[in-house]
Amino acid sequence: MTKNNTNIISLSEKLLEGATSCNAVVILILSTIYYLLFTSNAFSQVTSEVDTTKIRIGEQINYKIKVEADSSALVVFPEGQTFMPLEAVEALDVDTTKENSKFKLSRIYKLTQFDSGSYVIPKQKIIIGEKSFFTDSLRVDVGTVQVDTTKQKLYDIKPIIEVEKGNSNWWKWLLGILAALALVAFLLWWFIWREKPLTEEEEIALLPPYDRAKLALKKLDNSQYLMRSEVKEYYSELTMIIRKYLDEKVYDRSLESTTDELIQRLQLLKEGNQFAFTKETILNLETILKRADLVKFAKSAPDTALIEMDRATIEKEIDSVKAVLPEPSEEEKLLDQQYKEEQEHKRKRTKVVITVASLALLLVATYVGFGLKYGFKYLNDSILGDESKELLEGEWVKSAYGYPPVYIETPEVLKRIQDTLSNDSNNEKKQREFVFDDAKHLNVKVITTERETVQQEQLDIERNVGQSIEKILEEWESLNVQNIITKNDQFITPNNVEGSKTYGTADFPTNDSDETFDGEYAIFSFATKEGMIAHIILVWAKEDSYAVEIVEKIIASIEMKSDEQANTEQESQN
Repeated sequence: MTKNNTNIISLSEKLLEGATSCNAVVILILSTIYYLLFTSNAFSQVTSEVDTTKIRIGEQINYKIKVEADSSALVVFPEGQTFMPLEAVEALDVDTTKENSKFKLSRIYKLTQFDSGSYVIPKQKIIIGEKSFFTDSLRVDVGTVQVDTTKQKLYDIKPIIEVEKGNSNWWKWLLGILAALALVAFLLWWFIWREKPLTEEEEIALLPPYDRAKLALKKLDNSQYLMRSEVKEYYSELTMIIRKYLDEKVYDRSLESTTDELIQRLQLLKEGNQFAFTKETILNLETILKRADLVKFAKSAPDTALIEMDRATIEKEIDSVKAVLPEPSEEEKLLDQQYKEEQEHKRKRTKVVITVASLALLLVATYVGFGLKYGFKYLNDSILGDESKELLEGEWVKSAYGYPPVYIETPEVLKRIQDTLSNDSNNEKKQREFVFDDAKHLNVKVITTERETVQQEQLDIERNVGQSIEKILEEWESLNVQNIITKNDQFITPNNVEGSKTYGTADFPTNDSDETFDGEYAIFSFATKEGMIAHIILVWAKEDSYAVEIVEKIIASIEMKSDEQANTEQESQN
């Protein structure tokens, strides 16, 4: 029962013992009313408990809050990370039970901690109605995992082995390229190299002149010229058939010659013994050609019987001309064969030219399209190959180096250089170095120094860090690094560890060469009170945009562990 309730009851008892007048009765009634008004607060009670006060790193405890309250009161439990330095992993649902006119509410929070030590769970605020209540603070001890080195065997550090990088998506790119090439090859074959079916006109054109003339006469017979009384069109087609045949086999200007010119030429060829035309053949041709001229230009209209006779005469004279044509000589046959072969070669050359031009146009269009989308420099570097670009887009590795452990993400695993052990004027120190210097204009180095000494003052720590940085710069000068410009600034890692940053520009020598490149550098330094020092040294070329992106990505990945975390990690590794 609360203090307020006790005072009210005591007051009531005294008033009842000495109540001798109406005033005492009134006071008693008012006191009773006061008691009734504040009984709701008397029912409110808050307690907290844990299932254990000792856990190991990473284990969880159940932190339970119990509340007794009136049925009409609104209860608000803590939410979020209010248990720091412990971390809330999960908050279970509120469990509610009813007893008489009161509610009993409870809620369990699962808490954990990943660093060893003794921690206090702070008081938690619970709101009941319009009033706030607080739980008691509780202490929890978090212990490390003990390792029995007498039973657990210890082994030497294994040497570094080369591991091939996994290119999980190479087959997708290969399938895409093969599909594109197959599509291009199909289109070229379909439109250029495929033997297309010949059209009717092409098939006719391949026939010998005599066969073409005979076929043309049959098509003329199937025409509707005479049924439609189109005599002019009929005679035009009829004379064109004989003229084309003569043009190809007798006189190569037969098509553009007039009737008189053509007959005169045929007579001359007969007299010159080049063609053994009969008089009847020349006369028949002259008669039909002149009649056709009258039909076409004088609108003459011969009857059907005469037209049919002219058609039969033309067919007969085609046979007559064919009969007097001389047989081609072997030389002519050879020339004809050579002509055909030349024509075939010409067609193939045309196809090759079209194919090459199409591929060239496709490549240029592809290059311009990707260049406009991704940039021509990026595209050229992708085609020709750029070392820095390949490092940037490759599979990166995140690892810890040295002690205290330095966590960084790099394009490749840093190579470990032989550890060194030396004495200075103060104490013995062990130095570890890890290097990546395979790239032409990029160098990454991690140096950690572990001193066998007692805790130092802050001034000594800063002096040691400054001395180690000066030693790095002096070593650079001995390696012919020139025009070193140095600046200093504070640096805080993404996991909120404070250190220093020494950065600037210099002319660095190229690997295995007397040439130098205009570069930038950054030295990130961290130190502990125990004298442990870590340096992350980055050197890159100013003009190499990919190297700049690599450095930015490395800097964003830097993490340092506290001394306690480092000790815990080393013990777990041992």
